[in-house]
Amino acid sequence: MRTLYVLPVGNVPAQVLDWIDEIAAEWFPMPTQRLAAIPIPEEAYDKTRAQYQSAEIMKTIAKNAPADATRVLAITEADLAIPTLTFLFGQAQLDGLIAVVSLARLRQEFYGLDSDEALLRERLVKEVLHEMGHTFGLTHCHDPKCVMSLATHVGLVDRKDESYCMNCGIRIARRAATLDGETQ
Repeated sequence: MRTLYVLPVGNVPAQVLDWIDEIAAEWFPMPTQRLAAIPIPEEAYDKTRAQYQSAEIMKTIAKNAPADATRVLAITEADLAIPTLTFLFGQAQLDGLIAVVSLARLRQEFYGLDSDEALLRERLVKEVLHEMGHTFGLTHCHDPKCVMSLATHVGLVDRKDESYCMNCGIRIARRAATLDGETQ
């Protein structure tokens, strides 16, 4: 049976994992199973930037992926970056197995503001749908309301809807319908 595995990387609040279970059940046609948390890989830490390189985290995720995984969605509190960008809300393999979402910059507290649980959940939904969309082959959308639009700051995340536009929705539905025909 094809499975979407949810993998906490480091300490992730149980409530956030519950939210991800709800998001996955609503949007993706496969059973979801949680994996035991793994530590944030030490080699991912970039001390000059005080951030974690997402590619290193993704390598660790790949090593821990169960053989029957259709997708692995990792969630972390680590602030992510890649060499060419100052930060990432998440990253995914285009048309691949692995996606990772960071809570760090989705939290109001990162910006010196009071915690807002409802806003965190809303942002998490958008970023999970965005990164999972990439794993299903979707690229960035030109519709600023589409969850697949590029967000270079949290204001752009907030501007998005919690759904795919019609074009992206059709594309992901078609791709998800072919899951049983995928080969590992």
